[in-house]
Amino acid sequence: MLCLDNINTTFFIFSDAVPSVLYYSHLPTIFVALFLGLFVYFKSGRNLLGKVLLSISLSFSLWTFINLIIWTNSNSEWIIFLWSILGFLYIFICLSVLYFFCVYLDKQDINLIKKLIFLLIILPSIVLIPTSLDLTSFDLTNCEAVENASFNNYYYGVGFLIFIWIFFLSFFRYWKSDRFARKEILILTVGVELFLLSFFTTGYLASFLNNFELEQYGLFGMTFFMGVLAYMIVKFQAFNIKLIGTQALVFSLFILIASQFAFIQNPINRALTGITLILLTIFGYSLINSVKREVRQREALAVANREISERKEELQKISDHLSEANAKLKELDNAKTEFVSIVAHQLQSPPTTIKGYSKLLEEGSYGELSSEQKDVIKKIYNANEQQVEFVADLLSVSRLESGRVSFNFENCQVQDICQEVVDNLVIKAKEKGLNLEFKRPEKILPEIKIDRAKIRESITNLVDNAIKYTKRGGVVISLKGCSLGEEKCLSVDHLRIKVSDTGIGIPADEIPYLFSKFSRGKDVKRLNAGGTG
Repeated sequence: MLCLDNINTTFFIFSDAVPSVLYYSHLPTIFVALFLGLFVYFKSGRNLLGKVLLSISLSFSLWTFINLIIWTNSNSEWIIFLWSILGFLYIFICLSVLYFFCVYLDKQDINLIKKLIFLLIILPSIVLIPTSLDLTSFDLTNCEAVENASFNNYYYGVGFLIFIWIFFLSFFRYWKSDRFARKEILILTVGVELFLLSFFTTGYLASFLNNFELEQYGLFGMTFFMGVLAYMIVKFQAFNIKLIGTQALVFSLFILIASQFAFIQNPINRALTGITLILLTIFGYSLINSVKREVRQREALAVANREISERKEELQKISDHLSEANAKLKELDNAKTEFVSIVAHQLQSPPTTIKGYSKLLEEGSYGELSSEQKDVIKKIYNANEQQVEFVADLLSVSRLESGRVSFNFENCQVQDICQEVVDNLVIKAKEKGLNLEFKRPEKILPEIKIDRAKIRESITNLVDNAIKYTKRGGVVISLKGCSLGEEKCLSVDHLRIKVSDTGIGIPADEIPYLFSKFSRGKDVKRLNAGGTG
């Protein structure tokens, strides 16, 4: 049965009997919704969020296409059949939007209870489709179905309920989120709520006022919603899609301009629209290529930043390992120091005993000895003295490393200490045919506060080493007061002790290691193996 106003339709939707603005409100909206829905679905790796958005795009496009068919056809059977499923599609779209909003915020699927609630909400619209509770009759004069007011109020009430649900859900999530997430939630909420508001408000007013031309203006809410999603893709990389919003923008502009051919009748306007479309294609293609280059550069920069971060993490791990190894080395060094200290203490007793008995034998306490025997005893005594000195050195090193060195500061005359050292070592020098000399300062120097034993030990070690590594010539100790203007002089109460010899000297490349622990020169072992170091 046909309506009284018979409409000639081409391809089921095109007709001269309907206003051109109808196509402008329906077709571009369908294309934009389908494009962005399919685009996100494939670019997001077919994840849940992409699937839900695709269901919104498909159901909304179907609703819009059915609405367009109803406007452009006069077959009452087709119209009443298609009109009967609009309520179901309306509820399905609203629930899909709520589903999408929940998944986007939670980054996961909703629970089973919410899914059951959604099913209970949409179930009446499925069951009541073939009954008079959906559509009561058909008006052939106006070529439109007569809706049941109760069912009409039901599905528009569902739309309003979902609108309120999303508002409060967004409100509570907004205050629980950080600043960056708040901006994202706010933008998404505005896009979703404006879409729902325009969709069910214009639909409800059209039914209430019996003026269904109002419905076409509510379709622009979908375009706004898709624009918000495109912005979020660019701004927040929503759906895990990188900077691809330019393609969506160019395509949307192409559809909007191309859709004008559906209602422009003037040839000049058609030509201008065609030129605009060609220019858009050229500049859009250039813009897309430019954006692609920018994306590649950003991706390369992101890869470089990621590699730098990985290198930093690796260096941090190496640093941590080195710190652990250093701590273990310190423990081993402390253990070694303790071991040296214990061994040195244990080695003190035998040399002391040997020294005592050697002295008794030399003095004849156990009977007279021949000259040869006395020479042997003297050699034993001297070798034992070297051993005693070695043990004393080990103990000194152990105390220094463990921080157990105690100092006894007192006012002393340094030239007296230097003279004592010369007196103790002069015989040793003469035995090697060396001259040991102490050059006293021209005037008596003032006393200074020092640890007498430590200073004497230091000077003794320097002179002893000089004697050991000098084959001919001699060793000279000089002492002088340090004037403030001289190089390396810190204050007027400093003294400079210099030990010089005519020995082998120290190579320049070994000077940096001069004060390293147990450090000795390369050629000293062949001259003397018992240097202090």
